[in-house]
Amino acid sequence: MWWFQQGLSFLPVALVVWSAASFVFSYITAIVLHHIDPLVPYISDTGTIPPERCLFGIMLNVSTLLGMATMYIRYKQVSALSPEKPRILRLNKLGLTLGWISCFGLCIIANFQKCILFYIHMLGACLTFGVGSIYMLVQTILSYLMQPEVHSKDIFWTRLAVFLWSCSSILSMFVSSVVLYSGLYGQNLVQKLHWDPQESGYTPHIISTISEWSLAFSFLSFFLTYIRDFQKISLQAVVSLQGQTLHESPGSFRTEEQAMLIAGSI
Repeated sequence: MWWFQQGLSFLPVALVVWSAASFVFSYITAIVLHHIDPLVPYISDTGTIPPERCLFGIMLNVSTLLGMATMYIRYKQVSALSPEKPRILRLNKLGLTLGWISCFGLCIIANFQKCILFYIHMLGACLTFGVGSIYMLVQTILSYLMQPEVHSKDIFWTRLAVFLWSCSSILSMFVSSVVLYSGLYGQNLVQKLHWDPQESGYTPHIISTISEWSLAFSFLSFFLTYIRDFQKISLQAVVSLQGQTLHESPGSFRTEEQAMLIAGSI
């Protein structure tokens, strides 16, 4: 059995691989069609013009579902490992809520392009990266609280390092974007897809785009830390029969079942 076949470890693996592929495939398509510059464009720019926009949207929507599933499994795992620790359970519920809000933001990014509905797109980015960073912080705190009985110190330090990586990327992208869109380098920079290295604003633009790619891959790296945890989880489906036929109501079936049990006991 391969390592990604153990337990549910395939879920975070699929999330990371699929999400990375959505960035790479849309980037390659946009480059081949000469829609963007090859040197570090914004991730959103790679999904602005058809046909890469269609590919970008579909693949990120799938990433949203994979992310929600991964976060829910993580939530159930923490609940099962710490059933009598109210502090951990509260943080765990908070983490799931924040994680699903972040996934909703990713869905907004996928379906509302930057050049068409800029403010809605930015709202999605804030939910994805801003709320997502808080989700990473909550999971890092949970890893700290659950050591050494459940989590090792290594996994805590790894998640802390990835969280700090994401924070530094957010700070760098925020500062460079504020400088870029301050009005000093012209107007309508949101719709600008081609940059000349000689023109003003090119340096903060490159810093901003590099920071965005760094931030995206810091998120993917965080989910890679779930692989070892998910190897110890198995998923089972339990079927509860509520009726002998499809036209009976569950209540009537339970009444008949109880009557049979009483008759049998007599």
